Amino acid sequence: MMNAFSLLAMGPPPGTEQDPKAQMVQMIAMFAIMGVMFYFLLIRPQSKQRKQQEQLLKNLKTGDKVLMSNGIFGIIANVKEKSFVVKIADNVKIEVVKSAVTTVLKSDDAPATAAS
Repeated sequence: MMNAFSLLAMGPPPGTEQDPKAQMVQMIAMFAIMGVMFYFLLIRPQSKQRKQQEQLLKNLKTGDKVLMSNGIFGIIANVKEKSFVVKIADNVKIEVVKSAVTTVLKSDDAPATAAS
């Protein structure tokens, strides 16, 4: 258990306190460094990924083989303003929102069911 003498012993020696302005500048500098780190580690990579996804969705066209976020492979049969009509099997087409498409596949990456 701590007594008053041990609490006094933990403080800085008398006469060595920093200037309050210097402490404020140090604290502001530390927050600025943390803000820059936050930007480069979280915000910037996320915005780059969002831009890449938007570019991918803009470039999709009829006949592209795609993988959707739910794991369904398919071929785009029709491009609409806010959605795609995707062929997932013979005589089976579904309409999905554009944001559901996550990846455009090369012809050798697509499974046999989407290639037919």
